[in-house]
Amino acid sequence: MSRPRLTIGTFGDVGFQTAPNGRVTARARYRDWDGKSRLVQATGDTKRAAEQALKARLAERSLFQQSGIGLSPDSTFPDLVAYWLEDLDLEGRLSKTTRQLYERNMRTLALPVFKDLTLREIGVARCDRFLMQLAKQSYNRAKQARVALRLAFELAVRHEVLPRNPMDHVSRLRKPPSTPNALTPAEVNAIRAAITYWEAGRSPSGPKPDGQLGAIAEVMLGTSARIGEALAIRRRDIDVASATPSIRITGTIVSHRGEPTMRQDHPKTAKSRRTVAIPSFTAEAVRRRLARLDDASLDAFLFCSREGTPVTTNNVRRQLRHVLDLAGIEGVTPHMFRRTVATAISNEAGVDLAAELLGHTDPKITIQHYIRRNEMVDPRTAAMLDRAFGKEG
Repeated sequence: MSRPRLTIGTFGDVGFQTAPNGRVTARARYRDWDGKSRLVQATGDTKRAAEQALKARLAERSLFQQSGIGLSPDSTFPDLVAYWLEDLDLEGRLSKTTRQLYERNMRTLALPVFKDLTLREIGVARCDRFLMQLAKQSYNRAKQARVALRLAFELAVRHEVLPRNPMDHVSRLRKPPSTPNALTPAEVNAIRAAITYWEAGRSPSGPKPDGQLGAIAEVMLGTSARIGEALAIRRRDIDVASATPSIRITGTIVSHRGEPTMRQDHPKTAKSRRTVAIPSFTAEAVRRRLARLDDASLDAFLFCSREGTPVTTNNVRRQLRHVLDLAGIEGVTPHMFRRTVATAISNEAGVDLAAELLGHTDPKITIQHYIRRNEMVDPRTAAMLDRAFGKEG
């Protein structure tokens, strides 16, 4: 009668052999994940010790032995990173920008610390200490490192290379308290004046103005668009002829490493596509800009290079920095225009409308990251207190 075939992950009868020095070797046939049966052995001072050592080795092999991926708990951390990045590419779910961000964060933040360690050596305590030390330098960098590490170790768990994800039990990162910074109307007008002065050619230094920066600022102020979304606006997205002028936000400008700058056919998220009614100051800037466009096609960019190609977000940031430095205005970024719009709308009509304008699905995001808190308490309290405690006579 033939012996029944082992199923994957199981082992056969254990055999023993005693060496002249008294050490006992325990052996058993084990059927690996590739379906092949292999001899596995372990030694001990006694038969019982050898058998226990063999069973421990078989249990570990059963848990971690994998087919085709070439990873085990004794693989190095760089091996996992390489496999994780390859898996991201195969999955093809991430945008190129996010994929490059993950790789950059892993290679610049985590790899220098963990590159000489095997996967089994990277536990909760080591990860926790790494993130706490990094958070002392920068909360944002610690947060980005945590995301990349969690995803990589999650892949190792999913493919049964590791029994658990060490990132599941690290301490929570505590974000330093901060208040979103927005511009006041006076500051907005000072920025407008600085840009107008520069575009008029009165500045003694810097790149020659192309007349677009002022219009870009007016579009961001009138739509709440991110800088990449504003630069992605095409003639077909604009309606300034109707009673209610509007701009449709349908894409963003992206610059992937090693590739030309291009228009992505959806904003930061697909859900943030929206049509925005624009105020008169934006409509006026857009009409002037349209009148200067040489390309009459519907796909022509509202803001473009002399060749008609997309303007890079870095170029606009650099121009804005240069202009405001000349004017002695510090700390202003394109994204501050978005926070300024959110704060103004929230003060006038509430956070829900501000979130809708910004393309947020959750108003909590708008409150936490975009609206500057108004420290002025409702002045009606003064009249109430007068009525309650005012002096008689």
